[in-house]
Amino acid sequence: MSTSETSFAGGRNRGNWIRLRTMILIRWIAIVGQLVAIFVAQRMFNLTLELGLCLMAVGVSVIGNLIAVFVFPENKRLSETENFLMVLFDVLQLSFLLYLTGGLNNPFSLLVLGPITVSASVLTLRSTALLGITAFVLMTLLIRFHLPLRTEEGFILRVPDTFLYGNWVAITIALLFLSIYSRRIANEMHSMDDALAATQMALSRAQKLNDLGGVVAAAAHELGTPLATIKLTSAELMEDLHDQPDLQEDARLIREQADRCRDILRSMGRAGKEDLHMRQAPLVQVIMEAAEPHENRGKKIIVEEGPGPGGESEQPNILRRPEIIHGLRNLVQNAVDFSRTTVWIESTWTEAKITIRIIDDGRGYPPNLLGRIGDPFVRNRRTDRDRSARPEYEGMGLGLFIAKTLLERTGAQLNFANGSDGFLPKSMTSERCGAIVEVVWPRNMIVTELGKSGHPIGENTLIEV
Repeated sequence: MSTSETSFAGGRNRGNWIRLRTMILIRWIAIVGQLVAIFVAQRMFNLTLELGLCLMAVGVSVIGNLIAVFVFPENKRLSETENFLMVLFDVLQLSFLLYLTGGLNNPFSLLVLGPITVSASVLTLRSTALLGITAFVLMTLLIRFHLPLRTEEGFILRVPDTFLYGNWVAITIALLFLSIYSRRIANEMHSMDDALAATQMALSRAQKLNDLGGVVAAAAHELGTPLATIKLTSAELMEDLHDQPDLQEDARLIREQADRCRDILRSMGRAGKEDLHMRQAPLVQVIMEAAEPHENRGKKIIVEEGPGPGGESEQPNILRRPEIIHGLRNLVQNAVDFSRTTVWIESTWTEAKITIRIIDDGRGYPPNLLGRIGDPFVRNRRTDRDRSARPEYEGMGLGLFIAKTLLERTGAQLNFANGSDGFLPKSMTSERCGAIVEVVWPRNMIVTELGKSGHPIGENTLIEV
């Protein structure tokens, strides 16, 4: 898999997602709001303001927006640095306006939280921290350094020091809280998007393989008749050319190559039918196929089967869907990764449901993460004591998330648990003491009664001469 395909797993540069047009629109709204506030303060409340400086501060924003509109294309997406500089400019411009209009005595000082919240949602942690520190320093300076708000009669409007410092504390706490809150929510959303993208990629790959298998099976079936005709014709030519050895040898070569094509197409057709999207297969056969890539990794995989209460003795045929194969394969891989020596796969069936339980003999899931198993980017399943066993392994929870998502799409319900307390001495634990994953389907979701006596699609017609 290419680097570009997996870049989401290592984090993404979300600052490059914001269009310049979006930032320009937001700034136009801020400019209109600032002009309205200045006009209302001067005309309706008769406050004495440094009108020229205030309009100059707003004018700088207007000029910046006009330059951006006429110089850059509308669909331009800002880089991390460009986004940072634009948000930094907004913080500085707003702080300058507050300096001209009473500092923290101005109730609009709370608007400084807007740019910081935006940066926490789209910029890197370093950029957000730098902007937050800048805003904090500027708000602190505005406590003492600002032009006072004066009425037309010359009275200074200011709040008591208790409320002034209370306002500073409130803004400081809000800067910290909103930054953490916005960043946390944004990260959750982007992590889910990344994980769903990985799930879709895995499913798409499986679907392409299945589609290719179907094409191969169809091609093998359709080419059977032409190959049979070639063999029959070559056989007749061999009889007619008995007195011309050179030409008879050419006819024999044609026959041999037709036989070779027959064998190739027969094997390809069989493999193609095994990969058909909706092919049904016995339950244990599907489980074995899912576990096959992990059978030679130094761990023993034991598959057990049996009917549950009220279940028939014969194992059911289930739909061999790529979601089921890939989902079970990820669960088996996770169990093999963290087991000591053995992984057990138990399958049971009843009249109402099909159950597959995957158990290992490792330490199990950390108790503090048990409720979050299946969420994307949950870091690792091991305790610190287990890191020495596989120091290069840094799981991100994507495997379990993909498995859970794919299997739930087929109607399954997944339950995660531990076989025993991972911190108990080994003498006090059972053999199957590790992690347990239980996958339960309603029987009617995956069981098919088609083809119980044979293959539902049938074998390719053999070429006979």
